[in-house]
Amino acid sequence: MGKNERLPREFYARRTLIVARELVGLHLVRWYRGKRLIGRIVETEAYQGPQDLAAHSARGRTDRNAVMFGPPGFAYVYLIYGMWDCVNVVTREAGIPHAVLIRAVEPLVNIPDKTWGPGLLCKAMHIDRTLNGVDLCAHLTRKTLWIETPGDFRRSKIARAPRIGVDYAGDWARKHWRFFDRDSPYVSTLSAAQRRRALAARS
Repeated sequence: MGKNERLPREFYARRTLIVARELVGLHLVRWYRGKRLIGRIVETEAYQGPQDLAAHSARGRTDRNAVMFGPPGFAYVYLIYGMWDCVNVVTREAGIPHAVLIRAVEPLVNIPDKTWGPGLLCKAMHIDRTLNGVDLCAHLTRKTLWIETPGDFRRSKIARAPRIGVDYAGDWARKHWRFFDRDSPYVSTLSAAQRRRALAARS
């Protein structure tokens, strides 16, 4: 088994759809209170503003979305519905406000709670707005948040579909910019019954 490799900045500094697809199967890692929390990424969504009307950057730069306009490889964390934090990774070069939302992870280490949805995974992994702007590529002994390639990495069978909850964006809502592991029971769009059956099949 090889060594886990933290993603370099070059990984994020590419076309956003490529990054969104290649994040599926990698590990999201959170250092929290002396423990590593690890989830395998199983679902992502790409956002390519300012042209993309579903992106937070569609209306220009604000205090809220400023991280999206910066260099790649940083975390963009925001609040929705007044209660759910969501974590994104910034892509492309500085000045092009693109990002990839991490929609779901499969819990691997020290994550006992539900993770099938962007708000649920952030709650389960203790990711909140205090991590907005964190450098995912920083070389620190005890980082707070990063993404790595597992030593035993195998590429997932990936499917594509329209993004979720962006009907207001017109034609942009129909873009197949959501990528997911089609064999994972942790994808956010599965029904409760489908998830139970899929998890039971694994046991």
